[in-house]
Amino acid sequence: MRSATAQRSGPGPSSRAPSSAAACGRRTLPPRRAAGPPPAPAPAPAPAPAPAPAPLPARLFRLGRSGAGRGAEPCRRRASGARRGGRPRGGGWRGSARSEAEPCAPESSGTSSPSPPPTESRSWRTGGSWPRSWRQGSFLWACGTTSLWIHRDPKSVRISWPAFSVPWRGAGFHRAVRCAGRSLWLQRDRGAPWSSGNGGSTLHVLQCLENLYGDKWTSFIVLLIHSGGYSQRLPNASALGKIFTALPFGDPVYQMLELKLAMYIDFPSHMKPGILITCSDDIELYSTGVAETITFDKPGFTALAHPSDLTVGTTHGVFVLDPSSFSGKGGLEYASCHHFLHKPDVETMRQCGAVCVRGNCSQPCSSGDHSDSEMDSECVYTDSIFYMDHSIAKQLLIFYKQMDTLCCEIDAYGDFLQALGPGATQDYTKNTSNVTKEESQLVEVRQKLYSVLKGTPLNVIVLNNSKFYHIGTTQEYLFHFTSDSKLKFELDLLSEAFSIFSDKAETLDRSASVIQSILEPGCFIGPGSVIEYSRIGPEVLVGKNCIISGSYVNLRVDIPSNCFLCSLSIKIDDQVKYASMVFSVEDDLKKSVKLLSDIYSLQFFGVSLLECLDLWGVQVSNQLFSSDNTQFGLWTARIFPVCSSLSESVRMSLNMLNSVQHKSAFKLHGFKLLSVEEMLSYKDVEDMLKFRNQIYDEICLQRQKEKSDL
Repeated sequence: MRSATAQRSGPGPSSRAPSSAAACGRRTLPPRRAAGPPPAPAPAPAPAPAPAPAPLPARLFRLGRSGAGRGAEPCRRRASGARRGGRPRGGGWRGSARSEAEPCAPESSGTSSPSPPPTESRSWRTGGSWPRSWRQGSFLWACGTTSLWIHRDPKSVRISWPAFSVPWRGAGFHRAVRCAGRSLWLQRDRGAPWSSGNGGSTLHVLQCLENLYGDKWTSFIVLLIHSGGYSQRLPNASALGKIFTALPFGDPVYQMLELKLAMYIDFPSHMKPGILITCSDDIELYSTGVAETITFDKPGFTALAHPSDLTVGTTHGVFVLDPSSFSGKGGLEYASCHHFLHKPDVETMRQCGAVCVRGNCSQPCSSGDHSDSEMDSECVYTDSIFYMDHSIAKQLLIFYKQMDTLCCEIDAYGDFLQALGPGATQDYTKNTSNVTKEESQLVEVRQKLYSVLKGTPLNVIVLNNSKFYHIGTTQEYLFHFTSDSKLKFELDLLSEAFSIFSDKAETLDRSASVIQSILEPGCFIGPGSVIEYSRIGPEVLVGKNCIISGSYVNLRVDIPSNCFLCSLSIKIDDQVKYASMVFSVEDDLKKSVKLLSDIYSLQFFGVSLLECLDLWGVQVSNQLFSSDNTQFGLWTARIFPVCSSLSESVRMSLNMLNSVQHKSAFKLHGFKLLSVEEMLSYKDVEDMLKFRNQIYDEICLQRQKEKSDL
């Protein structure tokens, strides 16, 4: 049950007592600067010793009671930076006079790690300094797919981001940005294959590292975050990438990139040089014992494994572990994997011996009939992040150079990991059931990859006391941010994060989530809805389970439940225009048909697309779709009008939706129409961030005014 101090406070300064994080020796995340060029770091005098490193972000995301092993009841662990009020602005947390460089615990120094209380598990431990490998300048951050590069400057180790991170813009975009002494490389070479998947992107990043650093790159510890592809299942992340997804906590709000950096803060000091690969739409929470450490130091591949229900295993990778290598007890175990399954069905899991009994997970279940109680006690170990040493990375780079150009999508999880372990066979190379787009060269490339990786060990770090959360679809996004989900409970996600509105009791349902937005008096946000980076006018009623992103809604309108509305700035002929996409949160934007005669099967807000086109006066032809003649779907349908203002684009798209719901004509004659695919190709990131900055500035001004009025 939530304590009284866990209840949400208003946007003003809080008078509550300091949280338990201080008593546990946890530190705060440093504050993030507002948008704008950072000041140049002051040069230190030559004879003076190096300044003490900035305080570590707390070990944010852990589960389990003190000394908890497997089976212990999970308890709440908050992120110190995610507590009510988020980051300090101008020094200290709300209700606290601490400066940003001060430790939370008085017994902690700036250069040494405070010891946890004897009764606490390692899940409470927080380091007091940056890992040694970071301070020695051997650490490199790299985010692939959209290829954001972050190279640590040894003169400054403080994470201090601008208010809005800037992702890449277009092919060939290459730019360096100085940020609090850190170099951020935003790059996507023209030679990078656009549709090569996260596996092809991984290979391309390895090539870029070698081009930039020569042989030195093999001495780096690298974090490679796949920033997200088209994000068709969560389109509000399509324009900027999932890595920049805003999270409903922090002041200003955190983005997924900052969350990832904080989650993996302890890894570098326990890693040999190599590549740690992760996606940007997952969160791993775990608890380990006092003497247990996650270490990436074995040759080959090493992956984290989490106990999951069998239904979760059908949409993720599943490890078939060697029963003799682990017991299924304790918080952490090192095991070996016989072979890896990629999104298998339940029967395949059973036949391969991947299904275990909870509480005794070293014993695989036998195939056959299973009662409901047995099904409830069963689990499989699913994947999340994985590491490969540099010897393997160099082999993959040689393979990539030999291929010259990848003409198919490679999956870093399915195509790399399925080739590993003593039980791996070539059978998976011909299985294309989980492939979004089947290409002629896929089987051939998979077979060559298999020959490169065959015999490579797959080591597994079994985290028995852990949870894996995925936030890559509209349904998952709404569930975790608005319902009473375990993730919302663990991270203390807020109903209102860095936003302003009046009359909260009537304006906002408690289960809704508002992230860096302005709600004008008189509007209403229904239960289970998420509003991010938007301005909602006084006569707007938002239904339940909606997502509104980057929009300015200033007309009198009832937005129906389950509505997805996302606005983009676009640039056509050097002129800034606007377009807003609108769908149902349940629409399948990945679905496509190969024949025009089959587009009746595509659903727009529960209505056949063919019927919608008739209401909008849009003629069915090959020119209706922006992609080639084999990709007819909602993603490529040219149905969204280009407008001269943001609010006008929102009005047009909502009128389109209204005509579908009421079966009334709303003709789109005279408008240039774009598909979502084209909107992303024309996107104007600078103008989109300008709109976010305007909201940010207005929120800051409003808070200053409220503070001066007190």
